[in-house]
Amino acid sequence: MGYDMQSELAGRHAVITGGGSGIGAAVADALAAEGAKLTLVGRSLEKLQKKAAALKGAHVAAADVTDAAAVATAIDSAVKAHGPVAILINNAGAAPARKFLDTDLATWRQTLDVNMTGAFLCAQAVLPGMIAARWGRIVNVASVVGLIGYKGIAAYVAAKHGLVGLTRALALEYADLGITVNAVCPNFTDTDMVAQAVANIQAQRGVSETDARAMLAGKNPQKRLVTPAEVAAAVAWLCRPESASMNGLALPIDGGEIAS
Repeated sequence: MGYDMQSELAGRHAVITGGGSGIGAAVADALAAEGAKLTLVGRSLEKLQKKAAALKGAHVAAADVTDAAAVATAIDSAVKAHGPVAILINNAGAAPARKFLDTDLATWRQTLDVNMTGAFLCAQAVLPGMIAARWGRIVNVASVVGLIGYKGIAAYVAAKHGLVGLTRALALEYADLGITVNAVCPNFTDTDMVAQAVANIQAQRGVSETDARAMLAGKNPQKRLVTPAEVAAAVAWLCRPESASMNGLALPIDGGEIAS
């Protein structure tokens, strides 16, 4: 008998924040391929609808993940569309490039809110249903900077370290209830966020786009950017039933940067 990938997550309801583009869109493709029912959450309804059009039956909910009321409304609409949430992918994020002394309080707070508080709010919204079902998967899209330090992005580094800490705390708190909580920690990934980083490097250093991209790729010992599909494959693996013992991980997807 052949191995049926569709059976892995067939019928499980997955909510993906930041689901309209980049890593979130790639995760949507990966989970759809394994039979999951999808809800895509993000600030841009246009992006969400464009992505959902390529995914049979995907539900969309426009929401700012830093707004508790908006998150509650989005999850409520998701449950009405596809039933209880079994899988949560906290992917929404922002990475403003600011040296520490150039980081104002508003930027600091917004960076922590988008990258960490959003995950907190979404997890609080879906966990009661997972507890009732005694099954759930939460995967937080952190970053390699959640495991090591980088200069010039102090707020982002702090937020992603916090997200890794939240991951580990929740993993232990719900370990005996059939729920796992993990994080993936990619290196620079070929997304719109990296495109903005490239533009910032060009503006600050007066280099070409090719050279700016090479600077970011150089952080990876493989000398390349990670692809969204590679991150999505790791996320999908962590969601599968046979990954039940994978809990509290902060999984580097970095070409070996941490090992170097």
